[in-house]
Order: sequence, then C-alpha cells, then structure tokens
Amino acid sequence: MMKIELHHISKRYINHWVFREVHNVYEGPNQYAILGANGSGKSTLLRMIAGMQSISKGQVTYEINGKTVDPEHIFKYVSYCAPAMEVVEEMTLKEFLDFHFQFKKLLPGWTVTRIIEAMELQRAATQFINEFSSGMKQRVKLAQAFFSDTPILLLDEPCSNLDLKGVNLYQQWLHELAGNRLVIIASNDEREYTGAISTLDIQAFK
Repeated sequence: MMKIELHHISKRYINHWVFREVHNVYEGPNQYAILGANGSGKSTLLRMIAGMQSISKGQVTYEINGKTVDPEHIFKYVSYCAPAMEVVEEMTLKEFLDFHFQFKKLLPGWTVTRIIEAMELQRAATQFINEFSSGMKQRVKLAQAFFSDTPILLLDEPCSNLDLKGVNLYQQWLHELAGNRLVIIASNDEREYTGAISTLDIQAFK
C-alpha cells in the first residue's frame, strides 16, 4: 500500500505564484492524473511530488506499507519519466540500460535484452542514443521508468514525441506493468491517462 499526501503545497518563482494550496491524497495501487494546459504547472507539481524540486509552502508526505518515508529517501521508491529528462546519449542503448539498472532493480523476470525487445528496438541495441530520433529517445525514457522495480511511477506527458505505434506500446506497458503501482500522470492528452480513477486540474489552484 502506497500513499502520497499533498498538504496545501504552493510554488513561487520570485513574485509569481505558479499554484497555491494544492491538497490531495494519492493511494495505490491506483492511477491518477494531474491535468492542465502547457505552462500551467503540472510538470512542476509532479517534480515536487518526486522530491526533485523545492516547495515554497506546505509539504508532501509519503507512506509505504503504513510506514512513513523520509522525503530525502523517496527516490528509492520512485521511477520518473519526463520529455526533458536527460539520458546518457554517449552510450549505446544496451550500455545505458545496463548502467541504469545498476541503480534500480529490474522488474522480476526481466533482463535488458528482453526490455530492448519489448521496446521493439533490437536493431538499435548497439547504436548510440545521440543518433536516435526523439520518439526512440522517449521509448528509452519510458523503459527506464516502467521496468524499474519501484512502487511509485511518475509520468510527465509520457506520449510526447511518440508515433501511434509508440503510444500503443506505452498504453500496453501501463496496462501490463503498472497495475500494482501508484501511478501519477501529468498530462493534457486523454490517451495518456485513460485508466485514472481521479484527476486534479492544476489550474483550479491559481
């Protein structure tokens, strides 16, 4: 059982409030969505939930199986994917996944070779990531999140740069690999969060 609670959190840049007094509870395994137009602050909120960005006011608390987790340690339990996140483009696909899974446990039963097959990128396994298209890079970002054995999965606009085949692959992974996890998706695309049990519109907290 996983629980993330937002206690009236706000974010300010100098004199501009991105949002104020956001309060919500996320309990898993379930899927939730944070909605909002581009620039509304949904990505900022997701990074704050991930412990990757500072909070101006309020706090986020975490529980795993009834035990409180210190925000400084939440990274151990979270997998995160966003279009702007960095991957090591000077590595080949196989090298990058081997490197990533030195720090995150693989889902049981999976290997890097099998993940590359699931990504449908077998021919690119030894190709440098800096030679990949934007859609191929997005598959890499999604794979490092989905195939890490973590109870919390945070996805920011996960279908960015994907063609229809990539979108179908994302939806398949969401259905098959995330059913026992707490999933929060920041999105303005209905294809990305069709299984969400509830949504939060960030623009309501301006």
